[in-house]
Amino acid sequence: MKTKILTILTLFLMSLGAEAQVDRSKQPKAGPAPKIALEVPGEFELPNGLKVLVVENHKLPRVSYSLTIDNKPVKEGDIAGVSGLLGSMLGNGTTTITKDAFNEEIDFLGARMSFRYNGGYASSLSKYSDRILKLMADAVKNPLLTEEEFQKEKEKAIEGLKSNKKSVDAVASRVGSALAYGTHHPYGEFVTEETISKATLNDVKTFYDRYYTPSNAYLVVVGDVDYTTIERQIKNYFSSWESNLNVVSTVPEAMPNVKYTQISFVDMPNAVQSNISLTSNVDLKMNDPDYHALLIANKILGGGFNSYLNMNLREAHGYTYGARSSIGADKYASRFKAGAAVRNAVTDSAVVETLKEIKRIKEEPVSAQALENAKAKYLGDFVLALENPQNIARYALNIKTNDLPKDFYTTYLSKIKAVTIEDVTRVANKYFGTDSARIVVVGKGSEVLENLEKITFNGNNVPIKYYDAYANPVEKPNYNIEMPSDIDANTVLNKYINAIGGKANLDKVNSVFITAEAELQPGMMMNLELKKTAKNQFAQEVIAMGQSMMKTVIDGETGYSIMQGQRTDMNADDVKKTQVEGSPFPEVNYLNGGVTLEKIEDVDGEKAYRIKISEEQTNFYSVETGLKIKEEKATPMGASSITFTEYQEVSGVKFPFKMNQTMGPRKFDFIVKEIKVNEGVTDADFD
Repeated sequence: MKTKILTILTLFLMSLGAEAQVDRSKQPKAGPAPKIALEVPGEFELPNGLKVLVVENHKLPRVSYSLTIDNKPVKEGDIAGVSGLLGSMLGNGTTTITKDAFNEEIDFLGARMSFRYNGGYASSLSKYSDRILKLMADAVKNPLLTEEEFQKEKEKAIEGLKSNKKSVDAVASRVGSALAYGTHHPYGEFVTEETISKATLNDVKTFYDRYYTPSNAYLVVVGDVDYTTIERQIKNYFSSWESNLNVVSTVPEAMPNVKYTQISFVDMPNAVQSNISLTSNVDLKMNDPDYHALLIANKILGGGFNSYLNMNLREAHGYTYGARSSIGADKYASRFKAGAAVRNAVTDSAVVETLKEIKRIKEEPVSAQALENAKAKYLGDFVLALENPQNIARYALNIKTNDLPKDFYTTYLSKIKAVTIEDVTRVANKYFGTDSARIVVVGKGSEVLENLEKITFNGNNVPIKYYDAYANPVEKPNYNIEMPSDIDANTVLNKYINAIGGKANLDKVNSVFITAEAELQPGMMMNLELKKTAKNQFAQEVIAMGQSMMKTVIDGETGYSIMQGQRTDMNADDVKKTQVEGSPFPEVNYLNGGVTLEKIEDVDGEKAYRIKISEEQTNFYSVETGLKIKEEKATPMGASSITFTEYQEVSGVKFPFKMNQTMGPRKFDFIVKEIKVNEGVTDADFD
């Protein structure tokens, strides 16, 4: 016992001595970069050209197979989108197994399998590895490409394009790539309804025969497998995959950068926020000596939460949910990009601040602390990534496909740690182009153009060039639509009231009960229940996955809201505002005054009267039909909008049966399932 006590006492005194030697007033110096010893994958190649990398890892009884076909990018021309159609059809059965039987077996084995036009992926428990590998090989070699499946995928693709027509982010991505690379380049080419419509099943089969080939393919196996066994299995299942040795394509040069800073503007009248993206092409590959320094420079500029851009645009000014920058290292063409999605009212300010932060990192040496923080983030992420065997396999594949030195990843951390403040300044000036950059802005021109035209950079006015949603040059939009002299707010509101049924029919409505649904994410629906009465009662609830996500109730005098189980009682002002908007037909209340007719403007190609309802809300009414077609609101959570279409008559009154709601980056298409007038609502609904 005495010996045990002495041992404990000795350890205690040693710990005190060790603590006494630490000067806690000084930050500890960083130690040397940890040494990385990556497991070298086993490799073999089939006669048809398929190259296989095997990473054995027996920690868990799982295995995964990743297929990558490393072809050069291909321009698809007037059938752009044919590759996507092929990708969506692969894995839907084979010529030897029906679609239903194929999918049922995958599900029964608890496996995952997916394909794309240039590869595929499968994973399962290792005890099913042989069967999953056989199914994957069958899907690769013998895809079931039928006219029926082709037409289904074609219709889905066209519907997706239609739904993205009014997406500011989708338009910004398309136009940004087209202007940066040129539509002659595969990276600048885009898919349209017209190109998808022209594609045929024969085009899909031709693309498969020409490009879905093992001659440029890599299969990476990771997990609980035996190298000798897996080699035999792959040779057995994939050797008959026929190779096309004539896959030859030339990648054209991307468009050169512009000669001076300019704004490329796309008018989106439906936009409640603008998408801004400064972009310039760069010549950067992963094996470039500047690569690691650029990772750090971009992390400091806009690669994380504490970056220059995010701390300015989000934290200091509250312009956006998040501002980011990125720089590509593609083998064929890459871009530097910086930007954010911001409120309409601050679009010009966000552009100015983005230019300011890029100029800052180019002219002012970054702080030692910012440099160390960026390095620490990369070091931590890299070490954590090594715990995932798939990342090790990906690193091995990168070495093969990007012509990297074999020690690229074993020396990765030391190269990150070697980056200096001077390196950051040097690569920022070399790659973060502003003097030859386009600033692509997609937004509501009637609200943002006037201030954009005032932007200067380096003492010069930044010119604006105008494009449509498909990157075609156009003239500056004209927003000066003449307002008839005999029109005022009440005239517009009365026209709306008459268009939906007339005051007499509206007066007969004591209550309205609306149910609608929207897709929250593929396969998951969100349901909306809305109840209103002529007694200033209002109840709205959003339900997803069987759970109430949001609920608002007003009983005529008081109200409350519940958000994810947390109840908040409304104050008198909130109750009053909700009562005005929550009545069955708010426009009747607007006739009492307090609203302002501002102008006529274009809303999605339709002329509309713009009426300011309050500081937070603006409504738009069709000049032609009188119907309300859009509503915009500014909230503490950001700008939101709702478009109203597909009006149908119920009990003598027209209601919109489709409501497209946009808030920040999220978009929901609510489809009305049922509307009840003067039934289905009781006072108990507003308790």
